[in-house]
Amino acid sequence: MAQAGEFTLRAFLNGKLDLSQAEAVADLIASDNEASHQIAMQQMRGGFSNEIAKLREELLNFASLIELELDFSEEDVEFADRTAFNDLLNRIEFVLKRLIDSFAVGNVIKNGIPVAIVGEPNVGKSTLLNALLNEERAIVSDIAGTTRDTIEDELVINGIGFRFIDTAGIRDTQDHVESIGIKKTFEKIEQAQVIILLLDAKELKVSGLKFQVEIEKIKNKFPLKPLFIILNKVDLLTTDEVETIRQELETLNLKLITISAKQKIGIDELKNTLLSFVNTGALRNNETIVTNTRHYDSLLKALEEIQKVKWGLDAGISSDLMAIDIRSALHYFGEITGEVTNDELLGNIFANFCIGK
Repeated sequence: MAQAGEFTLRAFLNGKLDLSQAEAVADLIASDNEASHQIAMQQMRGGFSNEIAKLREELLNFASLIELELDFSEEDVEFADRTAFNDLLNRIEFVLKRLIDSFAVGNVIKNGIPVAIVGEPNVGKSTLLNALLNEERAIVSDIAGTTRDTIEDELVINGIGFRFIDTAGIRDTQDHVESIGIKKTFEKIEQAQVIILLLDAKELKVSGLKFQVEIEKIKNKFPLKPLFIILNKVDLLTTDEVETIRQELETLNLKLITISAKQKIGIDELKNTLLSFVNTGALRNNETIVTNTRHYDSLLKALEEIQKVKWGLDAGISSDLMAIDIRSALHYFGEITGEVTNDELLGNIFANFCIGK
């Protein structure tokens, strides 16, 4: 019986793939949207590996010259051009920072973007979830507090995965079970990367500026999370009434999206607004995007060592001390592509593969 990942492991051990390419095989199998599939294919073809291998080779050449200086330490000679070495370190630092920054996009593309749909009871959260998914996923009723637990489902919009979370309505309640649901709502908001705050157009018409209190409550509790204000049930308001609410929101520097979840009005605009949250420029330009947490950690450590080497070069420290940091940086580069590895690391990586891959 073949072991999990046995054939891809053999390809790696026999030099047909490097380690990051081998991991891309698993990512390709697991990809469930066009964007993550595209990134996995690019990595499997060696785009990421080639970028890392080139940097490692250039650094290795300078490391060899630095090591050579150690052999002639009594002669007080320099084989490595310090100006060229400084230029190389600046270039490596720039590339590493770009790859590290790309992980923010890569991670959401690979795992999907969690979006919490929040608001008071009966504003239409479950109806919105059903409209987005185009199926009756959540129970809809006129009774307040119907949703007592979170309901999650995924939707791919233009190749990007979104995980929508329908939460229990936020309100003061004496119902023990509903209270647990509301507590879970705030936990899910913590985990979400985007918050959709749903407001009831019919209620706002009656309550005046009550919505400002609700918006400020969410903004104050989660100041760093993107907040989309969605006015639902606009089919029950006149155009002038909607415009008045829009103008009031603009004074708070907030954009209003108007929808009718029940009539499926404005759903496409909402989807386009969510897409604007994802920076797909790097994806469109076929740039290298990091999606693997192991690679991300190694890149962070390599950057730290490169910055130590830069500091040492500026401070004029001895070659033997600088060589230690260069070796560490080379080690972390090698961890990504598999030049540096061990049985435990390989066991952890290939245990996640399917049998027969």
